[in-house]
Parts: sequence; C-alpha cells; structure tokens
Amino acid sequence: MNHSVVVGIDGSAQSAAAARWAAEEARRSGRALRMVHVVDEEGGALARTGQPVDRLPRSVTAIRDRIAAVLPELEIACERIPGSPAYALAAAGERGGLLVLGSRGLGGFTGLLVGSVGLRTAAHAGCPVVLVRDDADGTAGSRGEVVVGVRGDRPCDAVLAFAFDQAVRRGAVLRAVEARTSPAGPYATQAPLDQRSIRESLATARLVHLQDALGRWREKFPEVRTQAEVVGRGAADALLEASRGASLVVLGRRAPGHPMATPRLGAVAHAVLHHAHGPVAVVPHD
Repeated sequence: MNHSVVVGIDGSAQSAAAARWAAEEARRSGRALRMVHVVDEEGGALARTGQPVDRLPRSVTAIRDRIAAVLPELEIACERIPGSPAYALAAAGERGGLLVLGSRGLGGFTGLLVGSVGLRTAAHAGCPVVLVRDDADGTAGSRGEVVVGVRGDRPCDAVLAFAFDQAVRRGAVLRAVEARTSPAGPYATQAPLDQRSIRESLATARLVHLQDALGRWREKFPEVRTQAEVVGRGAADALLEASRGASLVVLGRRAPGHPMATPRLGAVAHAVLHHAHGPVAVVPHD
C-alpha cells in the first residue's frame, strides 16, 4: 500500500490512540491506512511479511475492527512484519511517506511521553514521524492551530511544506514560532540608540525574516491563515507553550551530513516530544 498512512500498532492503548489519529489523517488526505504490527525476531517469535490477519493478536485486530466500524469507507490493511521495531517501523513508514506512533505513556517518569522505540524511529526514519499521546481520540484538537518551529534566516522547505499541508487539510491557522535569545549586550551602534531600542530593532528584523520565509508558502497555500511570532526565550519552552491547544506541533530533524554518522534527535526535539500537550511531527531534512 504505497502512499498510505502507516501506523505502528501493538494492541496497547497507546497504539490505539495512534491508530485513531492515523485513520483520521488517512480520511482527510484520501489515502489508505496501513496498520503494521512488528514482531522482533530476536525475541524468538516467527513471522513472515504479509501473514494473514487472523494470525495477528486479537488486541491488534480489535483496534482495526473498531476503526473500520467508525470509518467504513476507509481502505485498511493490517499485517505483521518481522524485525527490530524501530528499524522495521521506519522502513514501513518510508513506503507510505508518513509514519504514526503512539506514546509510551507516563510510566515511571513523570511527564515523559515517548519511549525508546519512538525516539529511535523518529531519529532514523526518512519520512515524517508523528508521535501521538495516548489520550488523543483522533479528532480532538483537529481544529486547533498547527504550530511549526522555524528559523527565519534558515527556513527549511521540507518542514514548512509539511506544516502548510497539515494546516490546509485541517482548515487550521498555521502559527510559525521562532525562538531566539539575544546576547545580553551592551550593543554598540553608530547612532545614539539606547539598548532597549536596539533589542527591539533586532526583534523586528527577525520577524521580517520570518515573514519573508513564510511568503512563498503563503502563495502556494493562499487559503491558510498564518501567524508569525518571534519570542525571546528557549525554543523548547516556546514550542511547549505553543503546543497547548494545538492540533499538531511540527519540528525539523536535520539528517546526518555524513552517511556513516548516527542519526539523532536534537535537545529541542527531545524536550518537545517528551512534554508536548498534543501530537508532534518530526520531519527529516537535509
């Protein structure tokens, strides 16, 4: 099922929330839904790609059946695949172009929402990965803002394209947030300006850069209303605050510059994935 929305599912409440979110995304985009249950061969389990659905755990087929009952028009495939979970899920997502995973839940670490498989998958996948909280119902917050973290002086086309596409499908406002902390100063200028005026001028210049970065995408998506915001604090704090009530937060992940380098998530992505108030999309870019 090429060009489908792929969701990793293991029968848990967390994966059920991810499946509901993925089903709504498939419905909005007119795509099929591919549900993937990964069996780790290193654990001794035997599985072959494309095994019949009746060989899947009942908890997995129950989630599939509930989605089919709510969205009977949606094309759904459900299959088992072998392999290490993070790498198998990343590979499955690349076939479809979008991968959705559930959060781990709070567990023993207060506030931490994403487990090691989710983090590894988001770091390695060559497609956007959406991490969904286990209290999401697929439609809650669907009319909220789409928030995207942007650097106005270094905008990323892949991240902005994904964010605008998500906003237009939801009929949502796109809120572009740039978080930049300025050096404390003092600043020296040729004109006799006070320090406060200089800081305000710097903030205005950054806002202009951010507006310019959005301009080309506004032309491509004229139906999307946008808001640009430059805040003078850390990126993680700014995006976590913006995630309150948002339908989706979109972040970029830079691909390694060398083919032998290990893919990884940055500190901002880690913080937002663990503590965001709603779904978070991680979009790889070069």
